[in-house]
Amino acid sequence: MTMTPEQAAWFQGTFQRLVDNVDKAVQGKQEIVGLVLASMLAEGHVLLEDAPGTGKTSLAKALAATVQGTSARIQFTPDLLPSDVTGVTIYDQQSHRFEFHKGPIFASIVLADEINRASPKTQSALLEVMEESRVTVDGVTHETGRPFLVIATQNPIEQAGTYKLPEAQLDRFLIKTSIGYPDLAVTESILAGASDRNPSAGLSAIITTSAVADMADLAATVHVEPAVLRYVAELAEATREDSAIRLGVSVRGAIAMIRIAKVWAAAQGRHFVLPDDIKTLARPVWQHRLLLDAEAEFAGTNSDTVIARVLDAVPAPQARAAA
Repeated sequence: MTMTPEQAAWFQGTFQRLVDNVDKAVQGKQEIVGLVLASMLAEGHVLLEDAPGTGKTSLAKALAATVQGTSARIQFTPDLLPSDVTGVTIYDQQSHRFEFHKGPIFASIVLADEINRASPKTQSALLEVMEESRVTVDGVTHETGRPFLVIATQNPIEQAGTYKLPEAQLDRFLIKTSIGYPDLAVTESILAGASDRNPSAGLSAIITTSAVADMADLAATVHVEPAVLRYVAELAEATREDSAIRLGVSVRGAIAMIRIAKVWAAAQGRHFVLPDDIKTLARPVWQHRLLLDAEAEFAGTNSDTVIARVLDAVPAPQARAAA
């Protein structure tokens, strides 16, 4: 079953209401909020590479409040254990039974702060839950539920004592982006309300978590023309063949593009994906999936340069709308 134009119009209106609500707490960042929300509805996860104090925690709390979900923040440190993330089984002396105590990963929106400061073992535990949406402890599986969004952060400046995420783990994030600093007018507005230490506390829920799951299922029915599928495949292949790249976009990366492109199209009020959706999303979806050749990187080439070059080189199809 394919999404209808009427359903697409409803999706667009609801999506914008969600973005507007979150924007009350994270001011002036509607585009970034839209990307993060689209990732959640595509059932993927977000990597934010940002300086401290740009509103990452506020974003997670505001998003959770907007969808009537729960939020948790995990500060990653070198001594953090996998069980500190996933939870642990404890023997209850009164009931004489082992009981599972859920970790913070079972919240609807999880902020994994400075993920690169934890050991590779703890990073792997988090990324496994992200991939499978469930935790297995002592042979018992526990589902995380829907929605489930991990917003992991990295500090781009201070790298002392960090464990760099391997490319295979970076590939598990649907998008990579940054909130960035607000402009002067927005900063002034934020300062005017500086006495409110928790701006997300006053937000009203727009929809329920079950409705979010319904929106995700609905977005999955957006139509994608074969020509657009081929366009994504050609772009991914072009990144692998670029002379500046050691490792290009994987098949998982191409699948991720289609998943979020469906949500993005529905958020624009369309029941079909256009090549322009792919162009808009190419940078956040693919920039962290490219491994540059050392010589090219030394010469000043970066992932954005390669993506722009590939988009110019591969002709976009004239996709027709779905009936």
